[in-house]
Amino acid sequence: MSEIARLRKQIELECEAMKRAMNGYAIVASHDVINHRYNELGRCQEELEKHVGSAEAAQITVDTYIKHVG
Repeated sequence: MSEIARLRKQIELECEAMKRAMNGYAIVASHDVINHRYNELGRCQEELEKHVGSAEAAQITVDTYIKHVG
């Protein structure tokens, strides 16, 4: 698996975990837990920027977030 594919998958997993933390069984998740997920999402986006540039990395992250969270 390429580094880009791995990072895209990690962004997807972070978004899914964030949605579960906000809506699922963990609806009582603390602000710290949700904040941690956002930080991890940002970290993945920064890593992705090294491979595809900031604009494309931002678009990938936003598209994935909308698809899985909102």
